[in-house]
Amino acid sequence: MKECVYLLEAKYLYGFRVFVRFNTGEAGEIDLHDLIFKYKAAAPLQTPQSFAAFHLDSWPTLAWKCGFDIAPETLLARLTGRA
Repeated sequence: MKECVYLLEAKYLYGFRVFVRFNTGEAGEIDLHDLIFKYKAAAPLQTPQSFAAFHLDSWPTLAWKCGFDIAPETLLARLTGRA
């Protein structure tokens, strides 16, 4: 059975980069620039100041007040290179 992946911690670093730590033990820095500029729903986050205003929601996953979020599984795949 596959373990449920969720974020334990997320810290803004600079630009569109975030440090993340998962319940699975993995941790590191992720650049999310491409995702923020790819999706129309993320348009309000296209400045570093607005991007930095994320929070961990109740799942917990990376989320913003505009309604955009990024699933922990997506973040983990980016961090580890495993899709």
